[in-house]
Amino acid sequence: MNYSLMLDERKRTDVAAPAPWLSIIIPTFNEQRSIGDTLDAICNLRGNFEVIVVDGTSEDDTLTAANSKYDNRVRVISSERGRGAQMHAGACAARGQVLWFVHADTLPPKDGIERIGEALKQLSVVGGNFQIRFDGDTRAARFLSWLYPQLRRIGLCYGDSAIFVRKDVYKTIGGFKPLPLFEDLDFVRAMRQRGLVVLIPAAVITSSRRFERRSFALTFARWSLFQILYWLGVSPHFLGRRYAPIRGDAQASDK
Repeated sequence: MNYSLMLDERKRTDVAAPAPWLSIIIPTFNEQRSIGDTLDAICNLRGNFEVIVVDGTSEDDTLTAANSKYDNRVRVISSERGRGAQMHAGACAARGQVLWFVHADTLPPKDGIERIGEALKQLSVVGGNFQIRFDGDTRAARFLSWLYPQLRRIGLCYGDSAIFVRKDVYKTIGGFKPLPLFEDLDFVRAMRQRGLVVLIPAAVITSSRRFERRSFALTFARWSLFQILYWLGVSPHFLGRRYAPIRGDAQASDK
């Protein structure tokens, strides 16, 4: 089946519908277990927004889950696999003045759109992200929920903290690059060169699954090593080829 543009004909012809202020972009690949809860939470948000799911040719029932229950509120498109490429495809299809990138296993706060609007009233603010809390009560989840604020203090912002940006700024910096790894760090660094990147004092809740299906110590050590190598200047493409088996194991566990 060709999923190149899974758009409802009514959505393509409904020119009378007002343009959304904000576009929520969700990259997916084999997310049938998570996408339903995420879309439930997003579709209950308040405000003038659209939702774009960008699928990287999932091999499970992600597309069915995204289309069946939400076909009147969610646009589903496909792109080359890879989070950076998928988010950029969603940004190019977006109609909103603000782009909000939410991972498929992340639940935003109920007042998330209002908080973004308040932050962007300050013209020097080009974008930002949210505080993050990992789900569950495991030692890994508690540690990661503690760790991420510490990383934010030294300038590290990751995609699972729900990054948002003004669309004109996104275009100016060239958007997300199709990197196999660390596209989020690269993007936030480019954002900071254009203006103020703020932290919203509300938390998104995201999954700690990728740290819990194997030894947490080993997985975290590998993750930390790749971070260090990236900041030392090692190419994300080189690192991505070595990180792929780790990511692949986690995705396989979700099927």
